[in-house]
Amino acid sequence: MSEHHSGFVAIIGRPNVGKSTFMNRILGEKIAIMSPKAQTTRNKINGIYTTPDAQIVFVDTPGIHKPKNELDDYMDKAALSTLNQVDAILFMVAADEQKGAGDAYIMRQLAEVKKPVYLILNKIDLVKPDDLLPLIESYQHDYDFAQVFPISATMGNNVDDLLTSLTAALPVGPQYYPEDQLTDHPEYFVVGELIREKVLELTRDEVPHATAVQVERMKDREGGKLQIEAYIIVERDSQKGIIIGRGGQMMKQIGIRARRDIENLLGDKVNLKLWVRVQKNWRDNNAYLKSLGYNTKDLR
Repeated sequence: MSEHHSGFVAIIGRPNVGKSTFMNRILGEKIAIMSPKAQTTRNKINGIYTTPDAQIVFVDTPGIHKPKNELDDYMDKAALSTLNQVDAILFMVAADEQKGAGDAYIMRQLAEVKKPVYLILNKIDLVKPDDLLPLIESYQHDYDFAQVFPISATMGNNVDDLLTSLTAALPVGPQYYPEDQLTDHPEYFVVGELIREKVLELTRDEVPHATAVQVERMKDREGGKLQIEAYIIVERDSQKGIIIGRGGQMMKQIGIRARRDIENLLGDKVNLKLWVRVQKNWRDNNAYLKSLGYNTKDLR
């Protein structure tokens, strides 16, 4: 019988380099929301990849960026707090972008970490192969990476090779979670994230980043459907009007799209009820951030 390998692997990088897309690709299920808008992921999200020979717990972290408010500061701490608590780190960058100040900042943080760091160049489907080598060399000039993998999380290029290499590098260890478990987050958290994803998809300007979702109820069955009630939190009355839309059409579309993904996730019929609540300046209110699950004390 072959040895069983297991461990924890952090995925770190600037916003919008494809960390959540990669997570969903390897799990074959959407547990991390995706959007072209930066700063989509706000919490650390554990995705559990299990094969007969290994179990890898991937930690999808918020994109690291210069904080503008208390929520941004929480997100940066959430990302950086993982670095000394895992067995390996995937530093993901976008192959269609040049190395920037944000990447340099992350590599300075990595200099203090005594874990193997893999350079993952995502989105190779968007560039010419000849453009990859100079970009790889620019990163290797500043950091001694354990390995380099050019991948496409969208198309799947080289993802299996990366998983094979990671499995071999992880220590021999037990299976921490049941083989059919994909995340350690409760269902209500993932449901809230799927609702927030639809707000990101359908709104623009300042509205997406001023939005949170609080799932109030997720149980009782009526008419054979799971009843879910949730509030979309915004900071201003004008944002509430945008979320609701003319004649309630925006809210209706958010609900239709979210319900479809939630039913796919849960494998069950759902009755989703949504409301909008205004909480002024919630992103700078530590007490309210804690009530939404953003607790900075957990990161110290």
